[in-house]
Amino acid sequence: MKNLVGSTAFAALIALACTGAWAAGTHAGGHGDAIGKPGVAAQATRTVHVDMTDNMRFNPSSINVKRGETVRLVVTNSGKLKHELVLGTEKELKEHYELMKKNPEMEHADPNMVTLEAGKTGEVVWQFTSAGKVDFACLQPGHYDAGMKGAVHIAR
Repeated sequence: MKNLVGSTAFAALIALACTGAWAAGTHAGGHGDAIGKPGVAAQATRTVHVDMTDNMRFNPSSINVKRGETVRLVVTNSGKLKHELVLGTEKELKEHYELMKKNPEMEHADPNMVTLEAGKTGEVVWQFTSAGKVDFACLQPGHYDAGMKGAVHIAR
């Protein structure tokens, strides 16, 4: 019994350590079909250029697509600060933003986002599978609160 208690405590300690490492390091999140799915670049039907600026805005901040359409978002950071574009539901973005405020050194590696240093360009290729709205935002600390957000409107 003593070994079982000791091994259970050890397992709990390892689980806590792994959770802490995840919160402070890189992470990958699962997103339901509510926001769509990673697209195949060769199947992109069009390219939309999005500019991120230090006035905490995306240009454009509203994008219209058709349900099922695969779009290449070419994202440029024309500012001097690090910015990112993250696709998600409003709830997912708010939850992720709270994590970012607590762990600003967190790195991203998900297909629904791109994080860019000043002057850099990157892309997100995404298939919008459901009609409705998919939000996007910059989740760098302070940027979301300053209004750095937008929406993709998906027509039926």
